[in-house]
Amino acid sequence: MASRKGAVLSASRRSRSHLYQALEARSDEDGLGYILNWSIGIFIFVSVLATILESVPELYARYTVIFRGVEFISVSVFSLEYLARIWIAPEHIPYRGKSTLMARLRYLVSPWGLIDLLAVAPLWLSIFGDADLKGLVVFRTMRILKLVRYSPGMSSLMEVLWAERWALGACLIILICCTVISASLMHMLEGDVQKDKFGTIPDAMWWSLVTLTTIGYGDVVPLTGVGKLVAAGTIIGGLIMIALPVGIIAHAFSDVIHRRDFVITWSMIAQVPAFAHLKAENIAEVMGLLRARRYEKGEVIVRRGDPAHAMYFVASGTIEVVLSDKHKIQLSAGQFFGEQALLSRTKRSGTARACTRAKLLVLGAGDLELLMEREPRIASHIRRIASQRAENAPVAGTSKEPPAVDLD
Repeated sequence: MASRKGAVLSASRRSRSHLYQALEARSDEDGLGYILNWSIGIFIFVSVLATILESVPELYARYTVIFRGVEFISVSVFSLEYLARIWIAPEHIPYRGKSTLMARLRYLVSPWGLIDLLAVAPLWLSIFGDADLKGLVVFRTMRILKLVRYSPGMSSLMEVLWAERWALGACLIILICCTVISASLMHMLEGDVQKDKFGTIPDAMWWSLVTLTTIGYGDVVPLTGVGKLVAAGTIIGGLIMIALPVGIIAHAFSDVIHRRDFVITWSMIAQVPAFAHLKAENIAEVMGLLRARRYEKGEVIVRRGDPAHAMYFVASGTIEVVLSDKHKIQLSAGQFFGEQALLSRTKRSGTARACTRAKLLVLGAGDLELLMEREPRIASHIRRIASQRAENAPVAGTSKEPPAVDLD
């Protein structure tokens, strides 16, 4: 009985892991994941479009049945997705090591969990409560936020906003200071002339904020000469205020796009045994060091004799490393190469070529030194594999690749 129960639990965990990979990994090689993610994305788009069109009275009166059908089918799909994500929550890297119940509770109160809840709540509230489905249109349109999860570009933008949060926060403080100063000046100069518009500093702050962030609505304009000079200075300051955050975001976003051919996800990092023991905050740091590169079948990644500037972790696909005519190594997801030349500070001893379409995580020489200094277990793992490979060099006449075992 105990063995049967253990087998059932093991099968359940394998199924949960496979579903997690399908929903979260979004690998090009995962057919199920590809179909699931595209299907959910289409349902999100269709449901949001239907909600928008439903707000037109003529269309709603004519196509009520269609709108209700789209809503019911979409929410049914989102509900199944929501339940599935609750079930696979223990597989998420930030929640690993926690109990199953705690992992699921953490997901439920996470931003993504709340967005998924908002996607399904309106219909169920209208069915089991007194809420009017049409009146919950604001919450129904919030489903569009789910697209962020499935859009690599949006994921990169969110990463940029988080990475530059302190710089953007400084821009916000500058904006507040400029708003208060210009509003105070306009209150002093125009307050007696236009008491209804500049009679108080809060009234003047509306004009100041609109002028700093746009060219103004034109509903409130200064009448005095000095007031017009202050307005001109505020407009010029507004141009600077717009340029600052736009420049910060554009530069950081461009850097991310050029560094990465695809978005690095938590699950990609988790597939690399060398990183499997890391905590969530450490994985976030590692993600910042890695660059993402995509290679087509047959494309050469590094050549024998090239200077060594980086090492490579295989995220997906198969890589062949040719050390000699008789010594070839095939690497798959989770394994790495290029570490020996970096550690010994020599040139490349072999040529690496993509056997299939592959995604690689690239770690520069300087970043590798920094990572090995911060994480001794990663350093030990990389050095051990490098030592094993050195022992199995072409002289030994073997092509066996030491497995990249989990440190745990």
